[in-house]
Parts: sequence; structure tokens; C-alpha cells
Amino acid sequence: MKYRLAILTALASAGLTAATADASEWGCEVLLCAAASNPSWQGVASCRPPMQRLITAMKMPGFSWPTCPAAGAGAPRYEKYAQCPAGWTPTAADNDHRTRAERGRSRCMRAVSQCNGRQRFVGASNGGRTKMTADGVTRVFSRANACSYIEYTERPLRKDPYYVDVKDETSGQSSRYWFNLKQ
Repeated sequence: MKYRLAILTALASAGLTAATADASEWGCEVLLCAAASNPSWQGVASCRPPMQRLITAMKMPGFSWPTCPAAGAGAPRYEKYAQCPAGWTPTAADNDHRTRAERGRSRCMRAVSQCNGRQRFVGASNGGRTKMTADGVTRVFSRANACSYIEYTERPLRKDPYYVDVKDETSGQSSRYWFNLKQ
């Protein structure tokens, strides 16, 4: 909240507000609206026009994000996937033929060992190599008579996949504001 106040103070000192900023300060309007959290920009009437303008502009060839240098913020970034659950590590899907940059790390994985000093059969009907659990977790065994395996699950998607980092000039610390562009 104090960083949002710092953004507003910086913009106000430059003579700007979200409602009255002129077209050359569109990036600052977008930043103020993107930083809104309760309610999000969709619930703020004065934020709808600049954000709808942004969404329309994104479809145009040669689009580049509007920025707000007065607030110490660059162009927003995009991060499709949320963090994996505790104990899981992000990984790419085996059957994903897109380049690494395109696919990201769309799954979460973890190694599991349930040997307890003895071997135990936990395979599946396809030779014991892969088994799908009721909750959608895939278990991959190295052999049919194994008690150690790797589990994979789909990585959760972020509700708000876009973010902007705003640096506080006084403290030098950055705050990250997450947002979405759903209308």
C-alpha cells in the first residue's frame, strides 16, 4: 500500500491523476490502474478507458507497452504459471514440441520413495511404467517392480499473469503488482 501511495505521490507531483492524465501520460494511467487491487482495475470506472485502449493496442502490429518513467516502472511482464505446490519443482512437459521459451515449465514434478526397506509393486496395466491417480497426478516408474517414482501434475495458471515492478526511490526496494487484462 505504501508503494501505491509513492506511485500516486510521484504522479501527483508531476501533475497527473488517473482521471485527468493526457494521452502522452497513458503509461502512467495504465500503471495506476494495473496497481489497483481492491477493487482491481475492472471495478474502477476511470480505469476502464485506458485499460481497454491498452487491450485494443496489444492486437496491433508493432505494439509496445506504454511505460511510466516518472514512477520508476518499465514495461509490464507476463508470467503464465503460478508457483508449484510446496515440495514440487517446475518442469516442461515431455510431449511439448514447442521451444523451451514458448512452453515454459507447464508441469510440476517431485520424486517419491515409498520403499521402507522393501520393494513393492505399484505399477499400472501398461507394464508398470505409468499410472494416473484419481486427482490427475501422473506417476512414472523406472520399472514395474519399483517403489520409487516421479510424480507430475499440471502447473497452476496465474489468475493475474501480468506484473509490473515499481522501484521506490527512497528505499531502493521494488514492489511487484500483479494484474490481468480480462474485461
